Amino acid sequence: MKTRIIEPSQNAYSYPLLIKSLLLSGERYEPDHEIVYSDLIRYDYVTLNQRIRKLANVLTEAGVGAGDTVAVMDWDSHRYLEAYFAIPMIGAIIHHVNVRLSPDQIAYTMNHAEDDYLMVHDDFLALAEGISERTPTVKGVIQLTDEAQATPSSLNLIGEYETLLSNASDQYDFPDFDENSVATTFYTTGTTGNPKGVCFSHRQLVLHTLNMASMLGVYEGQPLLRSEDVYMPMTPMFHVHAWGVPYAATMIGVKQVYPGRYEPNKMVKLYRDEGVTFSHGVPAVLQMILSCDEAKNTDLNGWKMLTGGSAPTAGLASEMADRGVQFFTAYGMSETCPLLTLVHLHESERELPLQEQVPARTKTGVPVSMVDLRIVDPQGNVVPHDGESVGEIVVRAPWLTQSYHKESEKSDELWAGGWLHTGDVASIDQNNSVQIKDRIKDVIKTGGEWISSLELESLISEQGHIAEVAVVGIPDERWDERPYALVVPVPGEEVTAEQITQHLQQYVEQGRINRWAIPQQIEITTEIPKTSVGKINKKQIRLNLG
Repeated sequence: MKTRIIEPSQNAYSYPLLIKSLLLSGERYEPDHEIVYSDLIRYDYVTLNQRIRKLANVLTEAGVGAGDTVAVMDWDSHRYLEAYFAIPMIGAIIHHVNVRLSPDQIAYTMNHAEDDYLMVHDDFLALAEGISERTPTVKGVIQLTDEAQATPSSLNLIGEYETLLSNASDQYDFPDFDENSVATTFYTTGTTGNPKGVCFSHRQLVLHTLNMASMLGVYEGQPLLRSEDVYMPMTPMFHVHAWGVPYAATMIGVKQVYPGRYEPNKMVKLYRDEGVTFSHGVPAVLQMILSCDEAKNTDLNGWKMLTGGSAPTAGLASEMADRGVQFFTAYGMSETCPLLTLVHLHESERELPLQEQVPARTKTGVPVSMVDLRIVDPQGNVVPHDGESVGEIVVRAPWLTQSYHKESEKSDELWAGGWLHTGDVASIDQNNSVQIKDRIKDVIKTGGEWISSLELESLISEQGHIAEVAVVGIPDERWDERPYALVVPVPGEEVTAEQITQHLQQYVEQGRINRWAIPQQIEITTEIPKTSVGKINKKQIRLNLG
């Protein structure tokens, strides 16, 4: 299309969208707000900016250059936050290493990413040492420690983080460069094969940050993160940039609390002692928080919580409502940076008692600003907005990964037809509210009918004594597949398979589910397999069942 373009002045400055621009406002507006790391350290935004410049000098003097990749293995900390900025701001790439993967998988991701340097916490030294011969591209290592004395190591150490920073200058002139330069990379695990590398550019991260800050702050129907809030993540910082919230929190200048290793009792204590008002996490982590000893004697009323990864079950949602937790469901995936949808409560819904808001709060949500989301059938046709018709969610937005690193065939599958394919089955209603029914690979096909494993899990959770539940389809000669349920009772409670079957029978009588949706096999267990980011691992469950 031929449009009109005005020739800029030869002196005009073309402002690139770089991560460094996100640091400008926090120090200006809220210089005294704090960055807190567990019970070990706290400092203000002026100091944060100084430490980021110091880290940039440390990295540059160590030999890190533009285009190099720096891997990070750390708990959620102030150091990780500093690395979020300093590494990409010098033109390098931060590799968020998923420390919960197996050593073989970690070695694979570090080799695939061609990591040049490594920042590693003492707790992961043995892991890094064990794979050092299989990660030959790593030239040097910066040690991260919480102790007075760093643990001795056989790695090629550049030095200890705080010691290096203490000797570094706090002056650094961060350069301009192409906003499409890669800033971050991490690896997502699928149902088969090796982990896939996902990359995001400065431009994508800045646009995602601006959008997230507005979506979490401007609407009364989702007032999650504003200038006087106190933020503590419960999503690992290695997982999709902790959903991108640390970037938004830093831009706004809110007080930030980083808990280190995830220990539920400690996190509840930090929530109470530091005045935390906003957090986010997957349902499994939220369940652990609600169930820990410290939470039993802590008033959680008013804690604003963003849930994602999977929808909270009806049982968990009801429990959060009982405790006064103001939870909102969001949706996205590793490849989408991740925010795609967010629950929005209309005024009439906000006026209801919290328990009566649960159905609205547990929906997948409304597509956020700048996200073009469609639900299409297998032929690519858009399904009606009637809340009943289902299809796959496909999306376009300015912050979606454009390809998998060194995986052209899988990249083409991801972007088939020019839309990013999520693999999620959903419906959308006349109010543009999306409701995920299941992952395409998790839908249970029995006797020619589709059964949503997510719906079954939610109904089972309403039994009243259920802490966790997972439903998968297992092969059946007659029906193709039949539902199989794994159930973890609430500690101290006893639940039988017969009680669950009887509980589900009422939904058959109400017409909510068909009788063949009731699992023929229900296993009562003490633990359900989880992925490295705390989501229920249905792939592993199916493998375990043979």
